[in-house]
Amino acid sequence: MKTVFSKRRLAFLKQSSKYLRYVFNDHFVLVLIFLLGFLMVQYSQLLKHFPTNHLPIIIILSLTVVALLFWGNSATYLEAADQHFLLPKESDVICLIRQAQKCAFLFWGVLQIVFLLILAPLFLRLGMSPVSFALFLLTFLALKWLIIARKNRAFLRQGKLDWTKAISQERRRQQAILKFFSLFTNVKGISASVKRRAYLDFVMGFLSRKHSHTWGHLYLRAFLRSGDYLGLTLRLSILSLLSLIFIANPLISAGLAVLFNYLLLFQLLALYKHYDYQYLTQLFPIDSKSKKTDLKQFLRLILYLLTAVEICFALSWQKALFLAAGAVILNEIYLSYKIKKIID
Repeated sequence: MKTVFSKRRLAFLKQSSKYLRYVFNDHFVLVLIFLLGFLMVQYSQLLKHFPTNHLPIIIILSLTVVALLFWGNSATYLEAADQHFLLPKESDVICLIRQAQKCAFLFWGVLQIVFLLILAPLFLRLGMSPVSFALFLLTFLALKWLIIARKNRAFLRQGKLDWTKAISQERRRQQAILKFFSLFTNVKGISASVKRRAYLDFVMGFLSRKHSHTWGHLYLRAFLRSGDYLGLTLRLSILSLLSLIFIANPLISAGLAVLFNYLLLFQLLALYKHYDYQYLTQLFPIDSKSKKTDLKQFLRLILYLLTAVEICFALSWQKALFLAAGAVILNEIYLSYKIKKIID
């Protein structure tokens, strides 16, 4: 059993390592270096000129600590077929899951301590003594163990394994990692979920019901009902707005917003192949060029709307000008080039 799960772990780590070179490419590493330097300078300035109103810092630290506590799951590497073929070895699988729980606690616990040590100067400036901070670290380390153990108890109760829940949890864990890699390159093995959001049906009414806009309706339907596209758009939009609001430097602030817009546009290009599994779409009495044209119009509309919202939160003509220039470059140059390259 150990050999089987070790091979699965190594196979997944090998698959993930292949995508790391796309994540940490030259451009992204350069952006990370500048961003890290900027954050270090801002952090030192915050400590030198500590505000008298401690409430915002206390709120941010509290949210960070809570996020660190619930961050992380046990890596069980269970697969769907295991509930049938490994059922006679359930006791051995349970032992491996308990070992995975200990490994998860060590990894995420150490990561939690590292993050809290980085934030230690803020806690000390708020009046916490070094001894109190050490007790704080130990307390939250114990809470980390309890939270990870509670997550495992959801599918492991009274010495019995709920195979369905355990396999579902592992699938969600691996999908979350692969979806992160998909922000930078095409990733195999991602499963999409479709859910009708009835409260967004009114958006469909903004498109004219014409034969020539068939692909536009399909793209909009996929965008609204697929958790991948809509969720990704919301997350990257929030990140871009936060960078515009909380980063004072106009070049860095607007540059990050444009970077998030670029990542969003790159990911939404996958809409072109969203309906490839629906072979009936090939029988539609529609000009094949309309598929490409409608996608370009749809993505332009999304990015221009997002840019308009970002300009409203820019509160600076430098940021607004940079955002507008970035939107024009992405929509009129990059989008046309990328669609032609993908399709041709």
